[in-house]
Amino acid sequence: MRVVIPDETKVRFRYPARAVGIAGAVAMIVSILLPWSYGSDALDDMTFYGAPSPLQLFFVILPVLALLLLAVPLVGKQRLGRWAKALAWNTSAKTASLAALGVVVVALAAIAIELGGLINVEPGGWVALVGAVLAVAATLFLPDSPEPTLDRLKSPRWLQITVIAVLMAVLLFTAAYALSLDDAGDFLVFAAFAVGIVLVLRQVGAFAWLGLAAANNNRVLVLSAFVVAFAFPFTQNGSDANMSIASQVLIFAATALGLNIVVGLVGLLDLGYIAFLGAGAFTAAVLSESAFATIDFHPPFIVTVLIAGTVASLLGLLIGAPTLRVSGDYLAIVTLAFGEIFRITMNNLDGSDGPNLTNGSSGIPGIPDLNLFGFDFGDPHVILGVDIGRFANYYWLMLVVIAMIIVVFMNLNYSRIGRGWVAIREDELAAEAMGVNTFALKLLAFAGGAFLAGVAGAVKAHHDVSVTPEQYVFLESAFLLAAVVLGGMGTVTGVLIGATILKLLPEKLRFFSDYRLLLFGLLMVFMMRFRPEGIIADERRQLEFHAEDEELATDVEEDLITHHAHFNPERKGFEL
Repeated sequence: MRVVIPDETKVRFRYPARAVGIAGAVAMIVSILLPWSYGSDALDDMTFYGAPSPLQLFFVILPVLALLLLAVPLVGKQRLGRWAKALAWNTSAKTASLAALGVVVVALAAIAIELGGLINVEPGGWVALVGAVLAVAATLFLPDSPEPTLDRLKSPRWLQITVIAVLMAVLLFTAAYALSLDDAGDFLVFAAFAVGIVLVLRQVGAFAWLGLAAANNNRVLVLSAFVVAFAFPFTQNGSDANMSIASQVLIFAATALGLNIVVGLVGLLDLGYIAFLGAGAFTAAVLSESAFATIDFHPPFIVTVLIAGTVASLLGLLIGAPTLRVSGDYLAIVTLAFGEIFRITMNNLDGSDGPNLTNGSSGIPGIPDLNLFGFDFGDPHVILGVDIGRFANYYWLMLVVIAMIIVVFMNLNYSRIGRGWVAIREDELAAEAMGVNTFALKLLAFAGGAFLAGVAGAVKAHHDVSVTPEQYVFLESAFLLAAVVLGGMGTVTGVLIGATILKLLPEKLRFFSDYRLLLFGLLMVFMMRFRPEGIIADERRQLEFHAEDEELATDVEEDLITHHAHFNPERKGFEL
């Protein structure tokens, strides 16, 4: 039940509420100097007085933010200038308090589960919980803040570039630290903290400002993003396990970007997309120098990639030509059947039920590592004193593939073809009436997306060393579609985030492996209820899902008129 407090009561009790909230925030800050756990086996050893663990140091950032957001208005926002006036102080304080409460609850639950009961929670944990509850309860009595206006403030270019650089460094550190956490409880607490920070920044209005800063400095953003991504292996101290996860995330993300063309831009529901990834992988495996390869033809990998992408795109044409005249549920059923037909066909190409191309259910094992321009991807080496293993090599290769896919996607999105795809997604009948060749464009989307998946599959075959039909089941197609929907259909950044979440969670939460479908189902239900447009929302889809929100429509219209970044084909970049 939602608690609704009259505005008159909020105005009357705003100062006492602020004082109670400050006391709660101070209690949470003090709690990190106390032990939270009786045993050292829970989380990252929160058993010391006056020596906070790394997770406690991360946690304290949230109550410090809540304290500042509650205390600064007492001093006077006018003294801090126009930047202070642009923040949503009260609402942001409430978000920070709720985020801190969420982290405390997850931490105490992890301690209870790992050590066998809440009796193992030490005083510091209870102090943090009481402080968080006090802070949340107090912020309920604060008047609601107006919408933040950080994005309407002019800022110097050097500040924008500096913030982008710092943000990229923080993302690099966050990714490295998250992958280093082997304990599921540690990972969940850190994930709760990270989500809390993101929510606070969003409530403050930082993301709107960052969006404009990124649009003004598009080339700086892209360059810094790839520099940070390239530097990631140097943070892993030669860990093959972590780099294996990172390279798998990139393969999954590259495939999801191809699906994003079909689902995000054209609006076609494809439930058998994993077949195109499998087609590329089997093609590369058959053409490899594996002792189990069934074709005595081993071209260079560059040629193999092109062949794999072509085979996958031909399959896209094969399934698309007879079926794209149907839509909606019927198209979903057809593509679902195609995915299963592909898997069964690969099982039957064993020499008894059909020609021996894939060795049937045994697949093609023993696929050698790539050798590209004389560089063997299986050989470890040392760069700047850091051990770089085979998975780091494939990780860097997939970075190049991802970069090419993003270039293709963005150029298609802003081209005449992309506008035609969006028109089909919005209203196919209206697009056809205006002269758009809907069938040809849908067929091109299927073939283009399949080609990108085939390229990713060719790399995946060598990365995984073996290819079997059972790797390409319907469940994988469902996860790819979930990554697109979760991240934000029609966006690049959103799909990358969605793919990372859906690939990283099963690796870090292995104790939940039997229930991962339940976890993903709950996650999708939560997203469909509270943010159906995805984590990173395309503005058109945001308006589609919130058509009744007049305030949102007005804000988007203002952005399109005054603030929104548009693509300048002459400068080949975004500008305001």
